[in-house]
Amino acid sequence: MIHYNPLLCLDFYKTAHAEQYPQTLTKMVSYYTPRMTRLDDTDKVAMFGLQAFINEYLIHAFDKFFFTVPFHHVIAEYKRVLNSTINTDGVGEKRLKALHDLGYLPLEIRAVPEGARTNIKVPQIEISNTHPDFVWLVNSIETMLSCTMWHTQVSAEVGYRYRQIVNEFAERTCDDGVVRAKLLGDFSMRGQESVESATKSSAAFCLSFLNTATVPAILWLESNYHCDCAKEPVAFGALSTEHSVMCSNFAMDGDEITHIRRLLTEVYPHQSFSMVSDSYDYWNLVDNILPQLKDEILAHDGCLLIRGDSGDPVEVVTKTAFKLWDIFGGTVNSKGFKVLNPHVKALYGDSITPQRCQQIYGILERTGFAINNVALGVGSFSMQCLETMDADHKSYAPYTRDTFGIAVKATYAEDADSKPIMIFKNPKTDTGHFKKSQRGCCCVVKNGDNYTYEDGLTWAEAQEDNELRVVFKNGEFIKTYTLDEVRQNLHGGQF
Repeated sequence: MIHYNPLLCLDFYKTAHAEQYPQTLTKMVSYYTPRMTRLDDTDKVAMFGLQAFINEYLIHAFDKFFFTVPFHHVIAEYKRVLNSTINTDGVGEKRLKALHDLGYLPLEIRAVPEGARTNIKVPQIEISNTHPDFVWLVNSIETMLSCTMWHTQVSAEVGYRYRQIVNEFAERTCDDGVVRAKLLGDFSMRGQESVESATKSSAAFCLSFLNTATVPAILWLESNYHCDCAKEPVAFGALSTEHSVMCSNFAMDGDEITHIRRLLTEVYPHQSFSMVSDSYDYWNLVDNILPQLKDEILAHDGCLLIRGDSGDPVEVVTKTAFKLWDIFGGTVNSKGFKVLNPHVKALYGDSITPQRCQQIYGILERTGFAINNVALGVGSFSMQCLETMDADHKSYAPYTRDTFGIAVKATYAEDADSKPIMIFKNPKTDTGHFKKSQRGCCCVVKNGDNYTYEDGLTWAEAQEDNELRVVFKNGEFIKTYTLDEVRQNLHGGQF
């Protein structure tokens, strides 16, 4: 969350738009819309993050850094920044004073349900003013909204993509009781742009999976989506070693087996943990050291996950699963697939792209192994880029705001006589035809799993049977969602 006046958290040019609008306007309506897709196999986008944006920015930031701050401090800072940078000393003083005196944010926000995946070109969020003097506020929050939400939504889509792969293979190879949401985890935090970006990205991934290495993702979900990790499965972390641990112990002991035995019998005798295993010679550890520790591993009150961290992930994790079967054995599940002894599992901690995930699961299935013999981690690469492949080459599609062409555009206004004014843009130079906006107010309709919309409506006409429902009005929440509700919305009740 920001730590300054949110009316300074925007593009410079928006600070002067109030004076540029027709002065007779009393109402403005804008829509947040994924306008296109750059991913060949994706024609929907998950709506997620609005509730957090409202809570952190429109409620807490406005309250702490605007409405409860003496106005002379607010305007002094506002004028100092703008006059020193774009020479607009005094611009906005009257309207900011009027807003400060009002004491609340006179906006209404309507949206499709959090977790819903809506079709491209269908508006997900509607923003309008509730007081005729604050038309300018509607698009003033665009910049904050856009930069806060797009990556969160992309990460929700990334998690959803992996969950569909898991669902496909688990349906064929795993017992029905296997928790699919525990088969993959997020390992992306250190490779994200910032703590804030990592937190929201992991929280979005956790709409589809329960495992994350990003501790603050749980706190963010608790703060914004009515959940409590002490009372329900928000997300889970894991105990694990790292190279500094393995290498420092090797330097002291002169071998690896001493430390592994201590981990099993003294440090974590009653807890599952993963162990990075390639600091020196991965296959030596698997082939020679683990058999020497078989008794300790089978007596261990938990699961030891053998983690590869270099080499080809597909080969390393599948070959490890096969070798663990040879050493420790296991059982055959109800669908006829081998399941390792519960004391061991193979893990690859990151570098798992959707393609590698499918390859790993495909190899396991073809060789008669259930996919829950391995645990896979998704790193920052997959949270920020989709690797695509055809018969000839690989290509990469970095995720940006323009992956789904997300934008907020004004489409409707009214004057003092409540006369409807249809607003739209349709650039002739836009050969891709994705910058064309809606026209007028919109009514979003759900048909089965798909969403469509009708535009060209007046404000009054768009009120009935509209999937865009009021979630925020005049500084307060009207409707909120729990984490469980968001997960069930995203996965059709099958999280």
